[in-house]
Amino acid sequence: MPKATDPRVLVDASTRDDAAVVKLGADRALVATVDFFAPVVDDPYDFGRIAAANALSDVYAMGGTPVFALSIVGWPRTTLPLDLLGEILRGGADTVRDAGASIVGGHTVDDPEPKFGLAVIGEVEPGRVVTNAGAQPGDVLVLTKPLGTGVLATALKRDVLPERELASAVQVMTTLNAGAARAMLAVGVRAATDVTGFGLMGHLHNLLGASGAAANIWSGAVPLLPRALEMAARDVIPGGTLRNAETAAAWVRWAPGVAPALRLLLCDAQTSGGLLIAAPRERRDAIIAALEGERTPAAAVIGEVVAGPAGAIAVS
Repeated sequence: MPKATDPRVLVDASTRDDAAVVKLGADRALVATVDFFAPVVDDPYDFGRIAAANALSDVYAMGGTPVFALSIVGWPRTTLPLDLLGEILRGGADTVRDAGASIVGGHTVDDPEPKFGLAVIGEVEPGRVVTNAGAQPGDVLVLTKPLGTGVLATALKRDVLPERELASAVQVMTTLNAGAARAMLAVGVRAATDVTGFGLMGHLHNLLGASGAAANIWSGAVPLLPRALEMAARDVIPGGTLRNAETAAAWVRWAPGVAPALRLLLCDAQTSGGLLIAAPRERRDAIIAALEGERTPAAAVIGEVVAGPAGAIAVS
């Protein structure tokens, strides 16, 4: 995409940030993002909640607050009943309401595969925007949700895992990143991104590339969802995760002791994942305490930013 030239644009797609930021005045800016996808669970209400939380996450990753959203729907009107769509929309609306915002409209197209998501508009103070470009050597890397949603959703689709055993993953995916955002703004951090389709390694690579730094990741410190490692070891791997792993080979150096299944989970394509935060080392205890106070699904220090080739990652 061409780089924006309007001086009001503070953040655009050129830095691979989570959302765009456009300045409206000295103390006000808009945060804008869009995200939608096909169902990852069978329950339509839960799918609506997950898709909404996932779209809202980009605003939180920038340090913003959601204001309103527009729904985006693709629906096979001749093969699926509209009451299922009603449940999806209800789930999305409930989650957006939990975020203190509203769905005020949207657009629907006839589509052979059902899809749902949101375009979200939020607001942020121009001086408090959190981007992926500020990490510095010495910073600690903190993750606020466990990994494994991509593998577990694939296990459900392949009938390897019953839906009842996806409950912990659904709880994580429907949890808003609002608390994580409040915690990082209260403590003060250098950079952040949310972990979604590109997986932990992909999103960390983008953050490091924008920051001109490298990182060490301690694989044993990365939180994982129950049964995710087991499913990965059984080769229950989504296509997106495999593509992420292939791409990451160009910039990730794996220690020999990191098991193949764990390598895949660190590249797993997440849905509605947590925030990945780079915080000054002296604020390590403060950010962990703030995240625990917000009861985020995880509050794990998983590595550190180091000097080195921009975007390079060493996993031990």
